[in-house]
Amino acid sequence: MDETYYEFGTAAERWDRAQMFFEAKEYGTAARILRGLVAEAPEQIAQRLLLARAYYHSARLGPAETELRAILELNPVEHYAHLMLGRTLERQGRAADAARHLRIAAAMSGD
Repeated sequence: MDETYYEFGTAAERWDRAQMFFEAKEYGTAARILRGLVAEAPEQIAQRLLLARAYYHSARLGPAETELRAILELNPVEHYAHLMLGRTLERQGRAADAARHLRIAAAMSGD
C-alpha cells in the first residue's frame, strides 16, 4: 500500500486526523490511518473501537467483528464493544449470536 500524508506524523497527530476523517464520514480514510495506529499499539482500546466503528459504518462487517472481538478479549467489560458487536452480528443476519452481546450491553448500561 502506498503511504500518503495521512500516515505521517506522531501517533497523536494521526489519531486527531483519524477522528477528523471519521467525523467527516470518510470512514475508509479513517480506517486506513487507524489500522496503522492499532498495529503500533494493539492494546489501545480507543483506537480499536474507532477502527471498528469506521468498518461498521462503511459496511465492512467482517473486519468490524474482528476488531470488536479483539477489544472484548482485551477488556471483556467494554459495554460499547458488546453493543456494537451485537449490532454488527445483526447486520450480518446472525440474530442468535447478536442476542448474547446485546443482553450483556443492556445489563451493563442498566437498560
